[in-house]
Amino acid sequence: MKRSAAAVVVLALALPALAGAQARVTLTTEVLRDKIKGGWAGQTIGVTFGGPTEFRYNGTMIPDYTPIAWHDRVLPESFDRSPGLYDDIYVDLTFVNVIEQHGIDAPAARFADAFAHAGYQLWHANQMARYNLLRGLAPPASGDWHNNPDADDIDFQIEADFIGLMSPGLPRAAAGLADRVGHIMNSGDGWYGGVFVATMYSQAFVRGDVQAIVTESLKAIPAGTRFHQTISSVIALHQQYPGDWKRAWFEIQKQWAEDVGCAEGVFAAFDIDARLNAAYVVLGLLYGNGDMTKTIAIATRSGQDSDCNPSSAAGILGTMLGYAKIPAYWTQGLAAIEAKPFPFAGLSLNDAYALSLKHALAQITRDGGTVHDDRVEIATQAIAPVAIEQNFAGHFPVAQIVLRQPVADATTFSFEGVGFVVQGSARVEPAADVVLVAEVSVDGQPPEVVELPTSHVRRRYAPFWRYGLSPGRHTVTVKMRPLPPGATLFLERVIVYGAEPRRPPV
Repeated sequence: MKRSAAAVVVLALALPALAGAQARVTLTTEVLRDKIKGGWAGQTIGVTFGGPTEFRYNGTMIPDYTPIAWHDRVLPESFDRSPGLYDDIYVDLTFVNVIEQHGIDAPAARFADAFAHAGYQLWHANQMARYNLLRGLAPPASGDWHNNPDADDIDFQIEADFIGLMSPGLPRAAAGLADRVGHIMNSGDGWYGGVFVATMYSQAFVRGDVQAIVTESLKAIPAGTRFHQTISSVIALHQQYPGDWKRAWFEIQKQWAEDVGCAEGVFAAFDIDARLNAAYVVLGLLYGNGDMTKTIAIATRSGQDSDCNPSSAAGILGTMLGYAKIPAYWTQGLAAIEAKPFPFAGLSLNDAYALSLKHALAQITRDGGTVHDDRVEIATQAIAPVAIEQNFAGHFPVAQIVLRQPVADATTFSFEGVGFVVQGSARVEPAADVVLVAEVSVDGQPPEVVELPTSHVRRRYAPFWRYGLSPGRHTVTVKMRPLPPGATLFLERVIVYGAEPRRPPV
């Protein structure tokens, strides 16, 4: 068996020489299973390691002298005490369950329904998509930036792992599934992040070099898009500064760290944009160069979403290496949780290993491969770019209006520009599940009636927004209908968009 597995690796490493032509790659069933396990295990290890520093280092690196604990109790204790940390995985498992119940060709509506009615908490693009879905707005409209101000965020990027893990060497199959699932919550750069990650997983089954995995997978993203430009620059920086990831990090900050869509990240150091965080994933992969410790450390110490980024990087590398080759240092404590169901998902890591193998075998067969008792023959697919999508075209952050006020009756604000998004939240004391109703009018036009649930699971992540207004002066009026007892709408600030970028004086 060991000699057979070694032969398989030689075949897989030969694939780059066959680019442009369909190659058949043979993997033993055990190697395929081991790689799938390595992918799920890598995700779990990475998100657990980076959890304590998530969004605590925004716009800066985590210093080398700052310790991040890792020992045999970290995984079991995190799993039991911090269930929300594992949203990278339990949202994936929601979709794995859909495939198990409805097949690998399940339509977007099946995924959307399961996602919308799952009981776990969500944030940013995910939560805004759930709100949209619960009100009848189906994908892709639920993830379109006109209906979802956080559409460029990282959400689908951290939930696309399952797609690549069931699509070994099949990037076009992965892209098709990414279209159905990713447009539930994202579009544009946010969708590209998931396509890119899923493609890297698919390539990690049949390529043995992380640089090839990254550069080939980028072909799935249309050239000239912001996402493609961002990741291309990381690849170029690695070539220019091959021994200095920190220099590359600084150059990434200079070129790509400005957020546009997510209100929380505009005029702030916080950045949950898919492009920047994907750049950190790639930074970890390229500078880690196949070493799990370096890969996890760099992806984590790059900051921002420092649990999701090492989760993606370690998952991709774990797929390339296989479970058996993940260093024992990183798997300590893993056996203690593998049989435990993830919170909210009802599936354990052991379940994920088995189901992803089952789904991968179905995908291989469906896409022209052959499944034998002891091996699979994969009819690998050439990578092709997905459709061009660019969010927030003609919209540039130019100003902010600080509100920081409760609205019990009505409020008004004015601005110069073409669009706005308001940060805030519906609240009620004592805690209860009620719905506030607001009437929002722009320039005296008939108002839009907006429902604002206080439930954290059903909330509207951004209370109000409007894009595509004619350039000029606009006035927005928010009028509350009678509030339930103890309820209020608290508005934080307004992000204003102009038709042209704001140019600093120096």
